[in-house]
Amino acid sequence: MNLQLVAASEENISSIQALADVIWNDHYPEIIGQEQVDYMLNRFYSVGAMREQMQGGQQFYQVLMDGLAVGFLAMESRGEGSYFLNKLYISTRLQRGGIGHGVWALLRGLLPDMREMRLQVNRQNYKAINFYFKVGFVIERVADFDIGDGYFMNDFVMLYKEK
Repeated sequence: MNLQLVAASEENISSIQALADVIWNDHYPEIIGQEQVDYMLNRFYSVGAMREQMQGGQQFYQVLMDGLAVGFLAMESRGEGSYFLNKLYISTRLQRGGIGHGVWALLRGLLPDMREMRLQVNRQNYKAINFYFKVGFVIERVADFDIGDGYFMNDFVMLYKEK
């Protein structure tokens, strides 16, 4: 398996949107319901929203396996070796095949100064939570985030610290 992280730009937004649409609709309706999936895809993955995220400092990467886009991630620096992983999504049909561990290794290689990384994950997203535990994250706190229109993200904030 030839796995790569390739920096994405505004020209890649439509490709990332297509992956997000498939992955979110495969995985999240049973966790948060279809209405909230549709709301979040529109709110966070519209062309304008993604352009704003990129211009606001989020670095997007496409995950390529043997040259094909199979996922994406976005992260940002929070200063002095501290990072926030905003997004990490792999095609649901390819999960549990070691791709997540490979992506995590590639990401750590891109961030030689990383001392810590935080992320948010839905408290009912057991597959993702278990993956993050396996690569060394711990639950730092429980938090609910109001994202508008009566919707909330009921998340764990997780923390990874370099040893």
